[in-house]
Amino acid sequence: MNNFLNNIPKLEVADTVENTMDWLTKTFSGLFKVMQTGGKSVMESVTALLTAVPPIVFILVVAILAFFATRRKFGLPVFSIFGLLFIYNQGLWEQLMNTFTLVLFSSIIAIVLGVPIGILMSKNNVAENSIKPILDFMQTMPGFVYLIPAVAFFGIGVVPGVFASVIFALPPTVRFTSLGIRQVPKELVEAADSFGSTGAQKLFKVELPLAKSTIMAGINQTVLLSLSMVVIASMIGAPGLGREVLSALQRAQVGNGFVAGLSLVIFAIIVDRLTQSLNQKK
Repeated sequence: MNNFLNNIPKLEVADTVENTMDWLTKTFSGLFKVMQTGGKSVMESVTALLTAVPPIVFILVVAILAFFATRRKFGLPVFSIFGLLFIYNQGLWEQLMNTFTLVLFSSIIAIVLGVPIGILMSKNNVAENSIKPILDFMQTMPGFVYLIPAVAFFGIGVVPGVFASVIFALPPTVRFTSLGIRQVPKELVEAADSFGSTGAQKLFKVELPLAKSTIMAGINQTVLLSLSMVVIASMIGAPGLGREVLSALQRAQVGNGFVAGLSLVIFAIIVDRLTQSLNQKK
């Protein structure tokens, strides 16, 4: 039996993937360069704009937003004020703004791509059966692996960090969008059909509003997964709090690592509670 297994020729999977990556990099090098340059410029501009805002103004805006988003409750606003003041006090404000930019762009791109794909999956069984294995692959593959094509396509910096984060964070939005639309009661869909609704009217006036709660749950998970990639993305040059954690790890600076990690936790809690509040019924 062992001889039989040993005689099976080795599949050249690694070489095939390597050659494919080389071909993509060379063929679309111009496009990748434009995306790298343009994306870096846009994100640096957003970060510069956020950094230019006085920290106290930013903190108050977040607190006010949290106050109204949580239906005039004081828990999240107070936590946001003290949490963000702590980050500023530790000299990590600029890093926080870089992290915010990375998470913002990663989440927006993942949502813009994920919702239409989820709609397609909900409407077409062939598409669902084809896309599901890809989503399984994306969710089970270790996040570090996504750094390899990111660096190959875009080099080092924030753009490859966003690229890797989008791949890692995309599946929840796709899955939850498809699930939410498929769970819409058939009676309501049939009623919309009986009134002569077009496909677009049925989608935007019946299915998406009724699936909103499920879709928002998927978006919440996508945002948090984007945030969880911050430290991993810092390994390929993405700035922010993740870089501080990585630097502390490399230098065995327990205190600095704890402060940077705690800052990430504070930011994650604020983002999580804000996105969850958008899904609460009034």
